[in-house]
Amino acid sequence: MQYREINMETYPRREHFAYFSKMENPYVGVTVNADISGLREYCKAHDYPFFLTLLHEVSAAANAVPELRRRILDGQIIEFDHCDTSHTVMHDDGTYSYCRLDCRAPLADYLPDAKASHEYAKTHATLDDGEDGISLLFISCLPWMSYTSFVQPTPRPADSNVRITWGKAFDQDGKTYLPVTLLAHHGLVDGIHMAKFYEELERRIAAL
Repeated sequence: MQYREINMETYPRREHFAYFSKMENPYVGVTVNADISGLREYCKAHDYPFFLTLLHEVSAAANAVPELRRRILDGQIIEFDHCDTSHTVMHDDGTYSYCRLDCRAPLADYLPDAKASHEYAKTHATLDDGEDGISLLFISCLPWMSYTSFVQPTPRPADSNVRITWGKAFDQDGKTYLPVTLLAHHGLVDGIHMAKFYEELERRIAAL
């Protein structure tokens, strides 16, 4: 994936980056009940798989926020032109593997390849993210429960990949909500950037 280096001399968050990079746990995370009203009906009307449709919109929303495309490489901040997703695929025995997708194509064009890759991952298990795994958005789903908080496992030393997880949708007051968790390196991402992700996600879903 193509990326550019951030000029640390002019980078407005350089002190924040240095501050949080010294921490053992430099992550910031939040869980929000995102309004996805109409998404299930949209998927049923078009015979689209709910998970892969939502994944497409989550990827687009995350990629729309430059800070969520930023990573740390050899102590330097870089910004990718685009970040693919790597999502978990459940197996019959309860284990899982990873499936990497490029979600840039329009939804109708993206879905056939996404379906094929998702099905392939069910029988060709791998936990390998590839040589450029640093660029990925790590995606997980807990479709069995609606939760209010979520603790993500993270490596040591800390990495800078963005992690996005969601649970089971629920209806309330005539709307449909989905708990969506976003975890990012605080040296790269602040609350305002996380808010932009949720705003963009709800905007995209409402526009379907």
